[in-house]
Amino acid sequence: MADLVVESLTTMPNGQYYRLILRGESPLLDCRPGQFAEVRIDQTDVLLRRPISIHFVDKERNEMWLLIQKAGKGTTALSSIQRGNRLNLVYPLGNGFNATDNDYRHPLLVGGGVGVAPLLMLGAAFRNLGVEPTFLLGARKALDLNELDEYEKFGRVFLTTEDGSLGEKGFVTQHSVLSSEKFDGVFACGPTPMMKAIAQYAASHDIPCEVSLENRMACGIGACLCCVEDTRNGHQRVCADGPVFNINDLKWQI
Repeated sequence: MADLVVESLTTMPNGQYYRLILRGESPLLDCRPGQFAEVRIDQTDVLLRRPISIHFVDKERNEMWLLIQKAGKGTTALSSIQRGNRLNLVYPLGNGFNATDNDYRHPLLVGGGVGVAPLLMLGAAFRNLGVEPTFLLGARKALDLNELDEYEKFGRVFLTTEDGSLGEKGFVTQHSVLSSEKFDGVFACGPTPMMKAIAQYAASHDIPCEVSLENRMACGIGACLCCVEDTRNGHQRVCADGPVFNINDLKWQI
C-alpha cells in the first residue's frame, strides 16, 4: 500500500478516458506488464477500491500512469482529482504477461477500448529487450483511440475503427496485418468477444496467446471470489490467479 501524488490528469479528446500520472515520493515498487492497482476513492458513497490496470511506469521519473474510463461513481470521481492530491493504492496486484520470459521476436499486442492500457507497458518491456512489437488497436471511432504517439515510441501501430474514421474499417480481428504477416506471440486485452476472436486466430495459427481478463473485481486479492473464472484448471480468481491467462487454460472452445 502506498500514497502517490497526482502529477497530472489529462482528459482524452472523447471526454470518456483520462490519463492519471502519479508520482512516488519513495521508489515505486517493481511492476510487471498486465498487473493492476486497487485505488481508494475518497468519497463516502464509494466503498470499494477500484481495480485499474497499470498503464506505464517511468522509473527515471518515478511515475506511474493509469488510463481510466469513466464508467461509474468511482472512476468519475477520480476524473476530477487535483494536481498535488494524494491517492492511496495497493499495488502491484495479480499476475501479468509472461511475454518477456520467452524469446519472442515478432509479438503482436492487440487492444480494444480501454483494454489498450496495459499494452503500453508491455510494448516498452519488449522494446527494452531489443524487440519491436506490433500494436493492433481498435475502437468505435477515431476519437476513441488515444495516445497513439506513445505507442509509436515502442513499436509499429496498426489501427481499426468500426466507422472507418481512422485506420482500416472494421474490427481488429479483420485487419489485413493478421494475414499479411506472421507473429510468434499474441497478447490481448479488451472486450471479451474481441479477445475470444483473437484467441481463435492465435489457436488456428498455432501461436502462443495470453489474454488479460476484465471480470468484475471487488477485493483485488482473491478473498471475495467475485471475479472467479471457470477454467480448465478449475475455478480461478481473476484478480489473484490472473488477470492474465494463457488461452489454453480457458474454456473458450478454441
